[in-house]
Amino acid sequence: MTEPSGPEYSTTESSDDVEKQELDDLSDEDEFSFFDTSECFGDSASKVIASGDSDRTSGIEDNCCDNNIMDEGQLNYQNMLLHIKRRTKLPKPIEREKGVSLWSIIKDNVGKDLTRVCLPVYFNEPLSSLQKCFEDLEYSYLLDQAYEHGKKGNGLMRILNVAAFAVSGYSSCDGRLCKPFNPLLGETYEADYPEKGVRFFAEKVSHHPMLIACHCEGRGWKFWGDSNLRSKFRGQSIQLDPLGVLTLEFDDGEIFHWSKVTTTIYNLILGKVYCNHHGTMNILGNRQYSCKLKFKEQSLLDRNPHQVLGFVEDINGSKVATLVGKWDDSMYFSFGDEILKTKSSVSTDNANLLWKRNKPPTDPTRYNLTSFAITLNELTSELKEKLPPTDSRLRPDQRYLENGEYEKANAEKLRLEKRQRMSRKLQENGWKPRWFQRDSEDATFCYTGGYWEAREQQKWDDCMDIFGEYSMN
Repeated sequence: MTEPSGPEYSTTESSDDVEKQELDDLSDEDEFSFFDTSECFGDSASKVIASGDSDRTSGIEDNCCDNNIMDEGQLNYQNMLLHIKRRTKLPKPIEREKGVSLWSIIKDNVGKDLTRVCLPVYFNEPLSSLQKCFEDLEYSYLLDQAYEHGKKGNGLMRILNVAAFAVSGYSSCDGRLCKPFNPLLGETYEADYPEKGVRFFAEKVSHHPMLIACHCEGRGWKFWGDSNLRSKFRGQSIQLDPLGVLTLEFDDGEIFHWSKVTTTIYNLILGKVYCNHHGTMNILGNRQYSCKLKFKEQSLLDRNPHQVLGFVEDINGSKVATLVGKWDDSMYFSFGDEILKTKSSVSTDNANLLWKRNKPPTDPTRYNLTSFAITLNELTSELKEKLPPTDSRLRPDQRYLENGEYEKANAEKLRLEKRQRMSRKLQENGWKPRWFQRDSEDATFCYTGGYWEAREQQKWDDCMDIFGEYSMN
């Protein structure tokens, strides 16, 4: 099997000059779009160390502010951890799994939209696409830090943390070869994580095209957007092209927009299956800074895969910071346009660490879920009493799969997929999302409010029992 390679990423050209040329190539692409220029150029920070949830108490030094920028938040985080217990492993499977021939399925579906192909539950992981949206917020502490830096007048460190956050959402993909469950129309998912200072809600708002909308509130920021995947089988690979814009707004009015890059899963029939993310991500700000990140497409003999290169540009078009790293491991930055790469690895001697991936769980599953992902489908008796009938944790096929009851999971998946075919008719009959709406056909779905209030009062009368039996008559 010959893996895809691009002419600009030849493995014989791994010198510092090539890395610098790649950053120059980024600046030759479409110009950044800026909105207003009300923020002054922030002072530079001398060093940032943030190693993730496993080491949240890392120090932060900033030339324009004191050295205790996150002390209060760190204390609150530690105090929360004393009271909140999340599970650390999935239930032990009840049944033994049976292998399925992938080729027998793929050969009849080459060129088709992946969302229309009915796959056995064996190819799923026990999470829905709604829950996967929240998984992108595992490293939300980067947005907390970005908010604090902005409060101190350091807009440059703010966007550097935002860029690290945008990359960190891909880190859990490595080794995750099973697909999430496609939500039913009207399916929802809530995530209340006070230990992280975030509250998240998502809903499947359209069946065709398949659209998921989400809204998250954190410490001094809000994050929202909708997403659609254009996916196709290509024989040996599956290409996933994301559509939609993500928006991050801080309480002081600074806003950033970006879209995700393409994901391709290779070697479905022969060779070792792996995924890669590739393309250019533009993080557009409405004040002083914007950022451009290039996810390199992996070549056949690439000794340094998963690379991300980029830079921050100010309103005058000057490169004020460089970012380098790997989407599955870490991100570093340097002020100015200095190149931080050597021939084989990131040089940490002159680099500042922005983000480091958390350690894997001590009790891994065949799904290769992260420690954070293992918590997402947890359902306690207390939580079950509070959830609406549309929450992903109540979906029977997904719950059976998590418990290792594969025969029941397959039967329920087939039943729900038959019901899902009614969704197009529901939309044609004027069905509307319960918790999101948009102003026009091309606009982003935005949260209309009211979910958490309804949860408090247990008022779910207008929520359909989407996982039960249903007739169009």
